[in-house]
Amino acid sequence: MASKNLLLAKSKAHGKNIAINAVFYFLLISIGFVYLYPLLYMIITSLMTTEDLINPTIMWVPTRLDLSNFEMVWSVLEYPKSLVISIVFSVICAGLQTISCALMGYALARFPVPLKRLWMVLLIVVFIIPSDVLTIPRYVLFNSYNLIGSPLAMILPAALGQGLKSSIFVLIFMQSFASCPKSFDEAAQLDGAGRLRVFAKIALPMAVPVIVLCVIFSLVGYWNETAQTSMLVGSDFGTLPLQLQSFDSLFKNEFPTSFGDEANRLNERYQFSATLLVIAPLVIFYLFMQKQFVKGIESAGITGE
Repeated sequence: MASKNLLLAKSKAHGKNIAINAVFYFLLISIGFVYLYPLLYMIITSLMTTEDLINPTIMWVPTRLDLSNFEMVWSVLEYPKSLVISIVFSVICAGLQTISCALMGYALARFPVPLKRLWMVLLIVVFIIPSDVLTIPRYVLFNSYNLIGSPLAMILPAALGQGLKSSIFVLIFMQSFASCPKSFDEAAQLDGAGRLRVFAKIALPMAVPVIVLCVIFSLVGYWNETAQTSMLVGSDFGTLPLQLQSFDSLFKNEFPTSFGDEANRLNERYQFSATLLVIAPLVIFYLFMQKQFVKGIESAGITGE
């Protein structure tokens, strides 16, 4: 009797586990579909011909693949030139922002900064305030220094810790450095190392995952930034997102007879092809940095000693 009850209990537990797993996988598949559907639709549409797009019976499987639109979009975007500009601009801004935020985070974590709690509150307030609120004051400031139209209008704030969402990076670095034992710093100082050398040789190597995390977020932020870049540097700066922003007009100027019926947007495959080419470098970059990114997410939540 006892064995039958035990088997019955095991079967009920097994059935319960199956039900829980079924619900769990259903939620995962549903969420995955929500995220993947726009990307799949974009890829398939970009490979369709115009005839397939206007055919209501064709939804997911085109009659034939057409890559000519990518060649046209490549030419319109001036892709090699725009790609180089985007990479150089994003890497410089992300690198300078990461260095400045790391220095500020280390100072807050290691030194007796006066009014430290006040500075932390101000960092949180700056992070919460929408960047659009500061658009006009920032424009007036850089206009007074004759920096409007120059990439320095975006590079200088990044170098001075005032870049895109720099406040959250400072807090992440502060949390990471606070979790490192101070005994390492003290041992290095006893050996004659100065503060900057301790920072470069001890603190930074221990914060590599957090550095990678901040670099990725900063790089993506500057890559996708169009509002401030077009306002401060100029819409003709030539980054891929800025080229994509004015893609319709650029395409019609270069291929006036290929765009199709604008009212019905028959050739939306061109917009999707351009979007895929713009996001492709970020996807490739993330695939290479995926492991370091996950480690950085985990390290950002470590508490101090």
